[in-house]
Amino acid sequence: MFRFGNIEYLYFLFTIPVLLLLLLYVYYSRRKALERYGNREVLAELMPEASAGKSVLKYLLLLGALIFFVLGIARPQFGSKLREVKREGVEIIIALDVSNSMLAEDIAPNRMERAKQSISKLVDRLVNDRIGLIVFAGDAYVQVPITTDYVSVKLFLESISTEIVPKQGTAIGSAIEMGMKSFTPAENSSKALILITDGENHEDDAVESARLAAEKGITVHTIGIGSPEGSPIPVYGMAGQKSYRRDKQGETVISKLNAKMLQEIAAAGNGVYIRSTDSRVGLNAIFDEINKMEKQEMDAKIYSDFDERFQYMFGAGLILLLIEFLVLERKNRWLNHIKLFER
Repeated sequence: MFRFGNIEYLYFLFTIPVLLLLLLYVYYSRRKALERYGNREVLAELMPEASAGKSVLKYLLLLGALIFFVLGIARPQFGSKLREVKREGVEIIIALDVSNSMLAEDIAPNRMERAKQSISKLVDRLVNDRIGLIVFAGDAYVQVPITTDYVSVKLFLESISTEIVPKQGTAIGSAIEMGMKSFTPAENSSKALILITDGENHEDDAVESARLAAEKGITVHTIGIGSPEGSPIPVYGMAGQKSYRRDKQGETVISKLNAKMLQEIAAAGNGVYIRSTDSRVGLNAIFDEINKMEKQEMDAKIYSDFDERFQYMFGAGLILLLIEFLVLERKNRWLNHIKLFER
């Protein structure tokens, strides 16, 4: 298995195309400047040791060294040993509402972004637990199958938006049913499903779905995100102008938290209901409830040792710097007299 220990440093590689464009600009500008002084063939006779090609070569060697140094500080690593370890934990699936109403801004910066931030913090607290991620609107979809790879969960979490699902709406029951299918089939494992939504269910009987989940040993917790007073749903135009979603009658749509629905779902699923506020989303309180559940032994295959390979990247970069230092910007006056292909 291959990975980067400090993957965020790879963003520096985006500077390489800019530097290449700068090289082309300088080369073109220099050529135009020389043409203003006279014929290029005549100028070449006047400056026999000048070499534009070597200047370009030295610049490319520096760029190559920069690429290797960036790869080096990103710490490339190879997993050398795959072993199976025993862990004790619970299985957690988070179902996140991605309907348009989650863009309401009654919780800053908006309901969805605040929920994503809290999920990310929850993942940071996990140690031996398995976690999965479901997104739902008019239908539910598995975003991340249940796993112990917390890095992948956070990576996929960043890409979640309202555009990720083709059908809008809010089908909480569908999310619960998808969650039931996504847990591992082991009967003795502790399982918790966390629903994060504003509770505006329009599609199905979510309470009945929660009751069925509880019968299968799955605890269903709910987090209501939003305010009872509600908030309009912002819509942004192509130029960034802000307006608000309207219904067929032209009235501004106000999305309100349906706390009663979420309380009924949590009660049917033997879980707890937490209302999110500006100061907290509620995942920490839910996590405390999950920690009270009985921990079950679970197997997990992990790469236990990762060998660092950054030294090879730095070595290659230093070699390129050494070559760049040895390459002169002018032609070599001795090598220039060697005519291998002339009789």
